[in-house]
Amino acid sequence: MAAATCVAVVVLEILFDRASRAFELEQSRQVAMFTLDRAAVSYARTGLVDGTGAELDAAGVPGKLQALVRQGRQGTQYTDGPGGPAMWAARPAGTRTLSVRHSLSTTFGDLEAFNKSILRAGLLTIIVVLPPVWLVAGEMSRRLRTAAGTARRIAAGDLDARISAKPRPFDEIAEISGAVDSMAASLQTRLRSEQRFTADVAHELRTPLMGLVTAAELLPDGEVERYVRDRVHALCALVEDLLEISRLDAGVERADPQHCALVPLLEETVERVAVPATVLVGATTDPADVRAWTDPRRLERIVANLVVNAHRHGRPPVTVTVGVDASTGVPTVSVRDRGPGFPTGLLDDGPQRFRTGARERGKGHGLGLTIALGQAHVVGATLTFGNAPDGGALALIRLPRVPPAEPTHD
Repeated sequence: MAAATCVAVVVLEILFDRASRAFELEQSRQVAMFTLDRAAVSYARTGLVDGTGAELDAAGVPGKLQALVRQGRQGTQYTDGPGGPAMWAARPAGTRTLSVRHSLSTTFGDLEAFNKSILRAGLLTIIVVLPPVWLVAGEMSRRLRTAAGTARRIAAGDLDARISAKPRPFDEIAEISGAVDSMAASLQTRLRSEQRFTADVAHELRTPLMGLVTAAELLPDGEVERYVRDRVHALCALVEDLLEISRLDAGVERADPQHCALVPLLEETVERVAVPATVLVGATTDPADVRAWTDPRRLERIVANLVVNAHRHGRPPVTVTVGVDASTGVPTVSVRDRGPGFPTGLLDDGPQRFRTGARERGKGHGLGLTIALGQAHVVGATLTFGNAPDGGALALIRLPRVPPAEPTHD
């Protein structure tokens, strides 16, 4: 605003100066021609020009104007020489040159003084107006940054975040802040309602499910018994996943971090999952040096879900690679397959519940990656999904830095 005001003052000053100078030049040209015409009439009658303001064969007549007179014509010319700015008018008078010099020193001096007054007034106005404008603009900017920061926190999942702006009359920022708070409250209410519904459904399903498990155990051996047990097992896994998601949504999950050796932990995880997968260590990494400060139980859950997803939707071989980021020193774990890769929708929007890449039914419920992402958030890790340049889905876990080990005392 200050810059715009300065530019406006300068532009107006330039425009006013040019317009004023053009007006004064036109006025002086008319005055000079009027004086020249009156002197020509007096010279024709009396042969004298005394008292008319004109001169005969004046020494200072500009060269271009003298050439015009020698052609038998009259005209005017502005000069700005040692004698100051002036408007000349000349015409032939027989064999002589009749000329008038109208000085503009006083006029232009007054104009310059007026321009300086306008400039000083403009600068003074800026100096007076700038501090309150700066304060008002700074306050508006601060409030807008606060609103933007709160909106980002809400987008990141902190639905308790509020701007809490005090309502003011004719205050658009307060209206926007109130709308954001109202939107966050509405979203929070709906999400909590859905979370409660998911948790309630999972809890209510547990009781009849336990009965189904018991009934399945009583069935005689055979194809029907194996099919029923398989479906009951799938239903149990679904209920447990729903309960885990409800706990993650409620924010009640807490990590229990400790120093962990990653290689043996991941080897045990892959063995427990019982799907074909290989644990590899980076070429420049010593397996004994790959340690992390994390919750081993939750890390096992994350890696197990990623390995199962790679085995279910990708193609072998499935590899789990442990390493350390050379630039940051952060321990990393990547899970990769050689299949078609993650779909574009998952890469753009992240894992979606009950949305699976398998076309056939019975190949998962679309909750594994969602749970892995939620558990990664609990342990403070970063889980990203991508596709390898030479094909295959690639999930990368960046674990927190290992804090210094506590000193031991003898």
